[in-house]
Amino acid sequence: MDKQLLRSFWQNILTYNWKLGILLILLFGIPRFIIVLEANISGSYGLVSIIFMLMWITPFILMNKKGRTYIGIRKPQNYKWLLYSFLIGSAFCSFMFVSSHLLFGDSISNSFVYISKSYTLPTGELTAINKLILFVTFSLTGMTFSPIGEEFLYRGVIHGSFVERFGEQKASLFDSLAFSITHLAHFGIIYNLGKWDFLFFPALLWVSGMFILSQLLFRCKQMTGSIWGAVIGHAGYNFGMMYWIFYHIF
Repeated sequence: MDKQLLRSFWQNILTYNWKLGILLILLFGIPRFIIVLEANISGSYGLVSIIFMLMWITPFILMNKKGRTYIGIRKPQNYKWLLYSFLIGSAFCSFMFVSSHLLFGDSISNSFVYISKSYTLPTGELTAINKLILFVTFSLTGMTFSPIGEEFLYRGVIHGSFVERFGEQKASLFDSLAFSITHLAHFGIIYNLGKWDFLFFPALLWVSGMFILSQLLFRCKQMTGSIWGAVIGHAGYNFGMMYWIFYHIF
């Protein structure tokens, strides 16, 4: 891979190839996995937000303008597909919610139910206006930090590192696999009633869903000609998750 994609500081230290991609998967994936698992106990997700911010700035630390353009940080070529990307993300989230609800009801085996327990809400009954305020607040946060951070990293830097060796389609399998496995920390390996548990079939549904979502986001990136297609699609998924949690679980 052309070293000129990296900032001059890194050009004699790193080579932008699949080995760097694997290094980044491990460098971000392992600490994030541990931090999320610990947050599931403590209820404090501040460090998780820091991880997302580090993902966000990684392309700007490692890559020059040419490199950032190469991985998709550029003006969209098809703005209509930005809207489609949001709708695709929201629709797939709805599919995941309905599937989880039909299979597991309101039990802890439902990924949406388990994830909803990580949200700190005011005590007492939620009024309609308070619920709306919380929904908007959580949605804006959920549509910003993780979509930009994760897409810049997984569909951006990591994906691009595999392209020269494996091509676009196979590269998307690598970033999708890394993305889906790291989400086991969010659901699948659960902390409930003071103990850890692994829910095999719910985890399989969740990880498979995250893999399919990744593939959809890759298509959104392709159709818009920009990483922002993937970001908007990811934001759509998170918006859908907030809707189902606040208006059908809480």
